[in-house]
Amino acid sequence: MIVRDLQDLAQSDRHVLTPDWESTRLIVKSDEMGYSVHHTVIPAGHEVRCHYQHHFETNYVIAGRGEVYHVESNKTYPLGVGSVYALDKHDEHIVRAIDTDLHLVCVFNPAIMGNETHNANGGYDSPVETVDGPVR
Repeated sequence: MIVRDLQDLAQSDRHVLTPDWESTRLIVKSDEMGYSVHHTVIPAGHEVRCHYQHHFETNYVIAGRGEVYHVESNKTYPLGVGSVYALDKHDEHIVRAIDTDLHLVCVFNPAIMGNETHNANGGYDSPVETVDGPVR
C-alpha cells in the first residue's frame, strides 16, 4: 500500500513549480503502478499550452474555474468542479484558469518520473520503451 500526503510531497523534488503551473506528483513511475497521479494548480489568469505526444492524460477539476481549448477543433470547453477531460488522441490543448486558481487531479499513462517539466512541445519526453512496452 502507498500512502502519501500532499503537504509532505510539496517539500520534495516531486513538487514542480513553473511560472504558469505547479504540480505535486503523488504517484510516479518508481511506484510501479503503470500511471502517475498529480495535483496540478494553474493560478488565476494563467494558461498552459500542452501537447503530450507520448502520454495519455485525464484531468479532473477539484476546485476553481477555467476552460480547455482544443487546438485541432478550435473549440473551447468550460471547466468547473466535477468536470473531467481526457486527452485520448494526444490532443494539443490550452488550459486556462479564469478568475480563480484551477486545481486538477491529473493521471498520466505511461507514468512520469516525477520531477519533469514540459519540453519545447508542451509535453514530456518519450518514456524508455522495451519489446514488451513501456518500462514500469
